[in-house]
Amino acid sequence: MSDLLLQLDPLKQEAVSAMAAATDLPALEQIKGRYVGPQGKFTALMKQLGSLPKEERPAAGKVINAAKTELEATLAGRRDELELKAALPKEPVDWTAPGRRRAIGRLHPLTQVTEDIVRAFRKIGFAVADGPEVEDEHHVFDALNTPADHPARDAQDTFYLATKDRPLLRTHTSSVQIRAMKNQPPPVRIVVPGRVFRRDNADATHNPTFHQIEGLYVDKDVTVGDLKGTVEFVFRELMGKDTKIRFRPHYFSYTEPSLEIDFTNALVKKLGKDWLEIAGCGMVHPQVFENVGYDPEVWSGWAFGFGIERIAMIRYGVSDIRLFYENDIRFLNQF
Repeated sequence: MSDLLLQLDPLKQEAVSAMAAATDLPALEQIKGRYVGPQGKFTALMKQLGSLPKEERPAAGKVINAAKTELEATLAGRRDELELKAALPKEPVDWTAPGRRRAIGRLHPLTQVTEDIVRAFRKIGFAVADGPEVEDEHHVFDALNTPADHPARDAQDTFYLATKDRPLLRTHTSSVQIRAMKNQPPPVRIVVPGRVFRRDNADATHNPTFHQIEGLYVDKDVTVGDLKGTVEFVFRELMGKDTKIRFRPHYFSYTEPSLEIDFTNALVKKLGKDWLEIAGCGMVHPQVFENVGYDPEVWSGWAFGFGIERIAMIRYGVSDIRLFYENDIRFLNQF
């Protein structure tokens, strides 16, 4: 047996003893470097293989590699032990003692509905995107193919800020789809929850600030069939398996074709109605793709959006949207 292999077993035992004696993770990392790191003792042994006769090198290399593998397994096990030790309480703990009380309060009903919507989208591979509430006209209107004379751009419909570059409070979460498409190449699959602002008089069904959620899917060969399947899945997740969906032709400047979505289920029937309008949708307009640098001959996609308050009102039987914003504890305690 060569002198090289005679060094192996004592070196391995030395390394195992050092690892067992390590009292914390930093000490263990130092031992790792000393024995199996790039400048470690086992690495040095490997470098000596060249001094052996040619016929002895394969067998010696195999023995050294086996010992190194064994040491690395020992190192991993010791690391797990020290990580567990580091995670344990420093002071004795009485595990039979009562736990802490849960935090006072609960999620707002709009937050609950938003999380349910996002959870439904995540099940089919959508990521959550976000963007600023104070926006510019390009992202809110121009890039979304909204003409300069569109009523939504009038001061009586939209909140503009009295500053030099005339920013505004976004009127829909569709501005985020523009930012998302500008920042990443297709395919895109995002859902965008957020607060929006319009000059709506506060009454039972309108509020100057409310919440929307928007879905956007862009890829090759996307069709209206993909849109329909997604809409049906999401609304059945939210409103129950008995939910039925129908589409009606409509007009939006940023989709073509554009559609309104109605739905019906037991809750709608309870309200004495056959169908309720719930969302708008459509295939992304080719001009919108050109505005963000996508080739409309290669890529297609759909978008749809709806109000979170409307879903919450139907789900919980709330007749006045203003109740969500009054912070009346008697109302909120129901959720």
